[in-house]
Amino acid sequence: MLGCVIHGRGDLRVEELPTPSPGPGEVLVAVRYGGICGSDLHYWRHGGVGDFRLREPMVLGHEVVGTVLAHGSPAPRGVPAGAEVAVHPATPCGTCPECARGRRNICRAARYLGSAARTPHVQGGFAARIVVPADQVRPLPAGLPSRRAALAEPLSVALHAVRRAGPVAGRHVLVTGAGPIGCLVVAAAKAAGAAQVTVTDLLPAALGYARAAGADTTVLAADPADPARPDEAEADVAVEASGAAAGLDACLRRVRRGGTVVQLGMLPPGQSPFAGNLVVGREIELRGAFRFDAEFDDALALLAGQPAFDGLISAVAPVSEAESAFALAADRERSCKVLLDFAS
Repeated sequence: MLGCVIHGRGDLRVEELPTPSPGPGEVLVAVRYGGICGSDLHYWRHGGVGDFRLREPMVLGHEVVGTVLAHGSPAPRGVPAGAEVAVHPATPCGTCPECARGRRNICRAARYLGSAARTPHVQGGFAARIVVPADQVRPLPAGLPSRRAALAEPLSVALHAVRRAGPVAGRHVLVTGAGPIGCLVVAAAKAAGAAQVTVTDLLPAALGYARAAGADTTVLAADPADPARPDEAEADVAVEASGAAAGLDACLRRVRRGGTVVQLGMLPPGQSPFAGNLVVGREIELRGAFRFDAEFDDALALLAGQPAFDGLISAVAPVSEAESAFALAADRERSCKVLLDFAS
């Protein structure tokens, strides 16, 4: 079977991999689609993401959907063979202090598909067949096509970020960065009742995707760190989705006094400059948002009823053309979300 393996910076290979067999409590899934995430691109372009650095070859991918082929013995209860499923990529330990407090998304011992956060690395889902714990697969809701369901993982990230901001119903939400995650934050904020969502980005094409996701106002920013102009209304909540220090700085400058800023984009390793005094002088709440937990089920339900999400999928490429697909996904002038097809 074919899989996408990253060996180091710029070294992505499509390789023949052995077909795994499910053990007790596990299922074998035939992967149909896998979404190329920003973290996958970072591993490819930079050899790591945030503070997580590649130390060994790793199968990429954590945004995957497919079909259950078989169960381990004894067969676990739950999803039957033949069911179309989305795969929740996280396996929290269940026993650490964070898990005990219901914060499983920041479990200190979590395993996450396609992550170099620990060594040995956790191999990912960009392979024709993968084995995962049975409780990590979710049957697709009726009417949800598998192609759209591939957005469930990044939409879960967006839903979690919006929830970290607190109530947004009737409020003005600013999103800096109109990449795939930023666009899905727009959709999540609108679904949560935001009255106005403003999105800033450096690229006109990206802002087009933000409007398709439901943005009320889009701003082409020559420099996202520029102070707010007098004609720009202050936001009640700001979500930084670009992963750039300038985006965080812009959020702090453009949110109202006493407002909330959520840092969602993964910043570069090391120190990041931002307008820290504004956190003090304006009593701004600065919160982090990392991955998700139960939001995965909510994301599937939301996707099932919203065909408009299909407009965020720019292209679908066979796994044999993975490197060109990664190049397209990295070109924000030409794409939003790019999927790999493991069945073609």
